[in-house]
Amino acid sequence: MTDSTTATPKLPSASAFEKTIDGKQTHLYILKNKNGVEAAVTNYGGRIVSLLVPDKDGKLTDVVLGFESVDGFINSKEPYYGATIGRYGNRIAKGKFKIDGKEYTLVTNNGQNTLHGGHPGFQEVVWDAKQIDSATLELSYQAKDMEGGFPGNLNVKVTYQITDDNAMKVSYSATTDKNTVVNLTNHAFFNLNGEGSGTILDHLVQINADNYTPVDSTLIPTGKIDAVAGTPFDFTKATTIGARINTDNIQLKDGKGYDHNFVLSKHDITTPIATVVGDKSGIKMEIFTEEPALQFYSGNFMQAQNAMKGGKKDEFRTSFAMETQHYPDSPNQPTFPSTELKPGQTYKTQSIYKFSVAK
Repeated sequence: MTDSTTATPKLPSASAFEKTIDGKQTHLYILKNKNGVEAAVTNYGGRIVSLLVPDKDGKLTDVVLGFESVDGFINSKEPYYGATIGRYGNRIAKGKFKIDGKEYTLVTNNGQNTLHGGHPGFQEVVWDAKQIDSATLELSYQAKDMEGGFPGNLNVKVTYQITDDNAMKVSYSATTDKNTVVNLTNHAFFNLNGEGSGTILDHLVQINADNYTPVDSTLIPTGKIDAVAGTPFDFTKATTIGARINTDNIQLKDGKGYDHNFVLSKHDITTPIATVVGDKSGIKMEIFTEEPALQFYSGNFMQAQNAMKGGKKDEFRTSFAMETQHYPDSPNQPTFPSTELKPGQTYKTQSIYKFSVAK
């Protein structure tokens, strides 16, 4: 349905996203700009469901994997499609961390570790939604003190906006009434050739990162920060995802491919920190962020267990994620940038996914 040789994809039906979950109503919200770029976002999990952008022939292409209905997301074997991730994106070792000498125990959901906030994660709650205008949706949620094991009542706001330069801008803010940790991100699964168009291994990737954080066999950072030079993790020059993914490298074996945190070179929100180009569509995605790092995930755990919007299964490595973030396991790694948030402070960060056509 979304291959660049077939008909233009359509956004899912809004009626398929009407459901009451835990006493709260879910909906599908449509955002669009003056150029015809459109996104569909649901307040179930704060998820990007669809994102239609023009390819090299001007044909709209859905570059985000998702489902035709809210039930698709609820029943998915992969829980994070398109979701807002929190309270803590990525992994926390053994589901434990200390603040002010007090140890907190989280729900573990990734072997012995906590992944993406454990349970309940932000991907499985219904957010309060307010459509500001035709291009902007504001989502808010209060995570209660000790929800999932995290301290503090955390008030979170996430704004999705389609800008007139064909970008999806995601702005996050949060406040707490108790010392806590926060690391918010979005987990869109992208295929720039279009959802259901096959492998992402020929996508060209460039990441402005001279270093990355190697992991142990459970994908927890070892605490080291290693240079990417001379390794399969060197994306400082544009390289296809598949060029070195099967290299005999313990990091790639443990991650079953790329599932690693890249330490971004010095940047601000005006400079792209990563660029990806779809080999068939010519669609170029530039990523801008205020975050210090980026998790690049090459779809290694996709097992064709879910039928997506276009009817195709989510086959092995048919999408990738680029999650802007603080480092994994920062609460247990004092040398990593801090993810602590205290009362009176406001967590504030934004990331932008901008689309154009590669020249």
